[in-house]
Amino acid sequence: MGPHICSLAQRPTSGPNKRLAMSRSVQLAVAAGDQVDPDSLRLHQLGYKQELKRGLSVLSNFAFSFANISVMMGVTTTYNTGLRYGGPVSMTLGWLVVAVFNGCVALSMAEICSAYPTSGGLYYWSAKLAGKEWASLASWVTGWFNVVGQWAAIASVDFSLAQLLQVIILLSTGGANGGGYMASKYTVLAIYAFILILHGIINSLPIEWLSLFGHVGAIWNAAGIFVLTILIPAVAKDRPNIEFVFTHLNTENGMGIHDKAYILAVGLLMSQYSVIGYDTSAHMVEETKNADRSGPIGIITSVLFATVFGWIYLLALTSVVTDIPYLLSPSNDAGGYAIAQALYTAFHRRYGSGVGGIVCLGAVAVAVFLCGIACVTSNSRMAYAFSRDGAMPLSRVWYRVNKHEVPLNVVWLGVAVASFVPGPFNLGKYGVVVGWVGVVWVATVTVLFSLPVAYPVANKETFNYTPVAVGGVLLLSVGAWVLRARFWFQGPITNVDTHC
Repeated sequence: MGPHICSLAQRPTSGPNKRLAMSRSVQLAVAAGDQVDPDSLRLHQLGYKQELKRGLSVLSNFAFSFANISVMMGVTTTYNTGLRYGGPVSMTLGWLVVAVFNGCVALSMAEICSAYPTSGGLYYWSAKLAGKEWASLASWVTGWFNVVGQWAAIASVDFSLAQLLQVIILLSTGGANGGGYMASKYTVLAIYAFILILHGIINSLPIEWLSLFGHVGAIWNAAGIFVLTILIPAVAKDRPNIEFVFTHLNTENGMGIHDKAYILAVGLLMSQYSVIGYDTSAHMVEETKNADRSGPIGIITSVLFATVFGWIYLLALTSVVTDIPYLLSPSNDAGGYAIAQALYTAFHRRYGSGVGGIVCLGAVAVAVFLCGIACVTSNSRMAYAFSRDGAMPLSRVWYRVNKHEVPLNVVWLGVAVASFVPGPFNLGKYGVVVGWVGVVWVATVTVLFSLPVAYPVANKETFNYTPVAVGGVLLLSVGAWVLRARFWFQGPITNVDTHC
């Protein structure tokens, strides 16, 4: 970067004119004939060098988020939760309730992403929005929750795939009541480990290859949902009526919970879990062209499409649900995997064979696999940014990129374990209101995810360990801050030469 560009990037500005000055600096740089990438200059203004390869289009950015959200994965793998807690009404109408609040979260994230297009995402944003006094603590705690949460997401997705493959094998060999092969927990863990390693290998590839997987994931989800929403209702001989689909409340959950409001609240978790992961667009912005516009577009469009496609897919699945107790029973052929049993039964009744249902499950399994790739990709970029600021142990190791400009070490780490200046996309006068709605919803969902899902809660098989996990991360991150990090961690730091 030449001296002319450095002086432009460093020119002090404040207040409402800051963003205008930044945009003007880009225009002047280009007009001056310098070979300057506006995205790299904007990143420089935020304090970072361009180290990752910027080769993603807005479509690729969207594809990564849409593949990470993967409503085919989310709805299918958590359908048991929705069916058990509230049944059809908690899913079909609950989905719409969640969509409204989730949309507020997405819009606020998009607005902030436009202002601060860096791979750190929520971690970086929290530092900038908390103010100077609280910046380092806010970014430290947010960063650790983000990184650990993404590690948990990788584990959740890949283990869900291992369980789904177990059910596919079980049904393919005759089912639980027909002498089918029920894999042991150790076999399932071995499958899980193999999937993790495979995802690590794929994420070691150059960004061009990862972009291809992102596109395939988005197309597979969209095409898969389109085909399944037509095929499943058409195959089913026994279908529930519209009233059942939209109003039936299942209170027979077998978990000792009888209060209807409580049941409905827990049932919302299926819808919320099914539309998460759109922060991927933010974590990929340092590899995306026109980042301050493409990132927000990626967030909003991925949530919009996932919400619409997911609801349609949910309705299609519910169209083959008639006997809820049987579908949830561990004694059925699918071992209690409700949707697997419903699809297997629907095809068996129509054609005398459940092979078609197994093929549908196979299509879902591919979507889950592609979702896992996107999860590792998103986590590696977040952990890369966190390490860039020295926040993680052995940060120098995780921060390195290889010859393909891929943060290889942190990819494998993920496998192993207000002063606000608006960007080009902003919500104007509605930004604060939408933002607070999003904050309240996130707080509400945090409580819902922590509620007991069965009584008595002392049973280790049904105990909800979410409060333990969340409390553990909070205790460790705050404890580390009090004991050590507050003496050296300053939040996002500059890695560009300010005296060039």
